[in-house]
Amino acid sequence: MLEGFTLEGLEERIGYRFHNKGLLKQAVTHSSYTNEQKINRFKHYERLEFLGDAVLEMVSSDFLYRTHPKLQEGKLTKLRASLVCEQALAFCAKDLELGSFMLFGKGEENTGGRCRESITADAMESLIGAIYLDGGLKPARDFIFRFILNDLEDKQLFFDSKSNLQEMIQGKLKKEFHYELLEETGPEHDKTFVFGVFMEGEKIGMGSGRTKKAAEQQAAYQALLFLRDK
Repeated sequence: MLEGFTLEGLEERIGYRFHNKGLLKQAVTHSSYTNEQKINRFKHYERLEFLGDAVLEMVSSDFLYRTHPKLQEGKLTKLRASLVCEQALAFCAKDLELGSFMLFGKGEENTGGRCRESITADAMESLIGAIYLDGGLKPARDFIFRFILNDLEDKQLFFDSKSNLQEMIQGKLKKEFHYELLEETGPEHDKTFVFGVFMEGEKIGMGSGRTKKAAEQQAAYQALLFLRDK
């Protein structure tokens, strides 16, 4: 847990006060911390993640079923998958700065675990599980609606940015474009990549990320916003 980021601060940020503070601590505790501290090996977030995943799937399924009455099962399944996939949950966790509230062992901390999407996405699910156990379905549902099932139009544009950009440029504008690596910094275990999107020689978007894929996606999203506003 980084300096200045407390459990009380996380409660304030998510708008929910835990009756059992131990559940909240467990939700943000990585297994590397329990291993290093030699404490109960079940006191990390993985069991809560299992429960939170099920709650998230049920709430998001119910939401999509009610809001898209004419969509067939296959399309509902695809839409749900895009909203609750690892990348989507990591995106939501970044808004909450959830990684800054987490407890890590020194090894995981030093290798960039705090910013690793797979970990912060799992922590989002464990937080859902903790809220569900502490307060029941309603507060868990409220959390999901507030932090995951919000701003869906912009999120869908972001998550599908690369395919949307390709369709817009090659399908509608009939032009060519490409991604270009502009910068690569940091040690091998904690790199940051910067990519640009170029359409017929003009840079129309730029993005950075911990992986090349994430940087390209951010660049594609910025390019979409640029083209949409022209």
